[in-house]
Amino acid sequence: MGRWRTTGSALLRVIVVWVVSTLTMMLLAGILPDFKLTSDNGDSITRVALTAAWGAGAFGLLGALVWPLVVRAFLLVPALVLGLLVFFLNGSLLLMALRLIPTGRGAAEPETAVIVAAVMSAVASATSTALAVRDDDAYRRRLSRLADRRRRRRGEGPVPRPPGIVFLQLDGVGEHVLRDAVDAGLMPTVATWLKGTHRLTPWRTDWSSQTGASQLGILHGSTFDVPAFRWYEKESGEVMVSNRPASAVELQRRAVERTGDGGLLTLDGASRGNLFSGGADQVALVLTVAARRGRRNRSRAGYFAYFCDPANAVRTAGSFVAEVGREIAQSTRARIRKETPRIKRGGLYPFIRAFATVVERDVVVAAVMGDMLAGRTAVYADLVAYDEVAHHSGPRGRDTDQVLGRLDRSLALIAGAAQHAPRGYRIVLLSDHGQSPGETFEGAYGLTLKDLVRAGCGLPVPRRARRTRSGAEARYAVRVALHRPVEEGEEARPGPGSDPVVLASGNLGLISFPDAEGRMTRERIDRRYPALLPTLASHPGIGFLLVRSQEHGAVVLGRGGGEVPLAQLADGKGPLEGFGRGAADAVRRTDTFPHTADIMVNSMYDPATGQVHAFEEQIGSHGGLGGEQSHPFLLSPLDLTEPVPDGGELVGAEQVHHVLRRWLREGRGPQVPVGAEALAGVENSPSTGRPEGPFPVGSLTRQDKTS
Repeated sequence: MGRWRTTGSALLRVIVVWVVSTLTMMLLAGILPDFKLTSDNGDSITRVALTAAWGAGAFGLLGALVWPLVVRAFLLVPALVLGLLVFFLNGSLLLMALRLIPTGRGAAEPETAVIVAAVMSAVASATSTALAVRDDDAYRRRLSRLADRRRRRRGEGPVPRPPGIVFLQLDGVGEHVLRDAVDAGLMPTVATWLKGTHRLTPWRTDWSSQTGASQLGILHGSTFDVPAFRWYEKESGEVMVSNRPASAVELQRRAVERTGDGGLLTLDGASRGNLFSGGADQVALVLTVAARRGRRNRSRAGYFAYFCDPANAVRTAGSFVAEVGREIAQSTRARIRKETPRIKRGGLYPFIRAFATVVERDVVVAAVMGDMLAGRTAVYADLVAYDEVAHHSGPRGRDTDQVLGRLDRSLALIAGAAQHAPRGYRIVLLSDHGQSPGETFEGAYGLTLKDLVRAGCGLPVPRRARRTRSGAEARYAVRVALHRPVEEGEEARPGPGSDPVVLASGNLGLISFPDAEGRMTRERIDRRYPALLPTLASHPGIGFLLVRSQEHGAVVLGRGGGEVPLAQLADGKGPLEGFGRGAADAVRRTDTFPHTADIMVNSMYDPATGQVHAFEEQIGSHGGLGGEQSHPFLLSPLDLTEPVPDGGELVGAEQVHHVLRRWLREGRGPQVPVGAEALAGVENSPSTGRPEGPFPVGSLTRQDKTS
């Protein structure tokens, strides 16, 4: 009896969706002049309804049978191009459906067919979702069947009983920003967790407070020799950039070699939207995998898995356009009001922002929900939306408040999917760093750090400063999605000669002399460029310098000629006055790295305002010491052990890694194997080489009610 009831309920849903699609097609035929469902002489309403029913049924059938095969055939097409191609393919299916109408009355111009197909896909998806929500039991059964089929295809046995863990990284959201957003009612989902099920633990980054170092430490257990977001390596003559695919692959290889294991997600794990894989077999939008080409690149297959449902493309495209318009309106308002600090937000930036806040978010959220419905043990996903917007709009304000609200809705979707998963899930929310506000160094003083260094070296300074490229993760993710080669030039391999190489990582600057072997000592720098160190140390926009001394070992230089040997450096005193607890240890640790620059430059920090000066085009920055950028958070379920004992501090991404690993062990989750196979995983993972199938989430991935 129950089986007949289930079959009848499913049949009823199909009929309702068919009827709604038929009515939608009739309505569009009445509105659009180039879309007809009648003969030249006109037809009765009954005849039009029958024609529309034929067309809607054929379109739905073609979508179910042909669409996944068509999209899979275009898997090697650049990801963002695939998103646009979806509309044209969908329109082609509609034209085919109209040709299948027996009476031959259906006709549409190609451009009109694209519009009709998009609207019908969106309406059918919304109707199906509404019916599934009303029939909760049927929906759970559907998701369970989909998950069971996926496990059978992979040859897996029954789902284990212990709960899995989903680690969700809100990129760039500092502890104080999260608390303020909860207090302001912007994040009701997080507020609910804090009131009853989760605890909030602050943690402190290393000197290099940026995603490359933090995420490498969290996923692979090592932040060693990652002195900044970008740095120069003298032995190879190349610049390492954390979010450049080739650099990310090398960083992951070094971390695996140092720790002797493949990463946090080695067994039954999934990595979504990250710079590094964490050793996961299942990946989507992961930069280290994006460095490879060919059908084995399952980072791009993540886009296929999302866009295999044309309704997803319709929803995401609508939100994308709305986000572009939102950014243009917000930047225009900032210019009209003459808000300060402010940077240029034109060119391609509105589209890059829309990619980070809409496309990447939608694909990552869909992937995480699919992982949960497939019963995977550990999932780590990065949502970069806040970080991208905060770089250009500032860490606090209306722009970022809206992003935080939409991220909270994404968390609610993921939490809702956990109720339908074949196993229990614990959701851990964390961030990799915060952001500190402030006017750019160039905006405040009229010259870049590179200009200041060249002036201190007695070298010619260009009349027109070259703009320092922002290091936001989304810009490189867009280039990878478009199959565009990463920009090379001076940043990748500086030209030969003795001119200093000056690099920016948020409010942290690095100065290297390529013709000097090893780290150049203070004494050698003074002999060659006697004005350089005094010029830098006395500048009001610079907080302190780290340089190696032949006589005293490493020393820290501050304003007014203050010089403190690194061994005597103390928090809150001398050059580090105001920089907060743990600053001295962070500087000492960075000094031990083989690729620490000849001169490490940290910008000024004003404890009263929390402001720093970024050496890049960013009014919300991170990368060095100073304020909220060094204070991310860890939000964990109460049924997991406390991250640190009472009164203890959680310091550094490596410690966070050990906490997450401990929680996986508590749930009898994956243990990380040691050996050659794990080391090889950096170059060859994912191991199966097969693209992932569609994420079984249907149209649950709706993000924005208004966009």
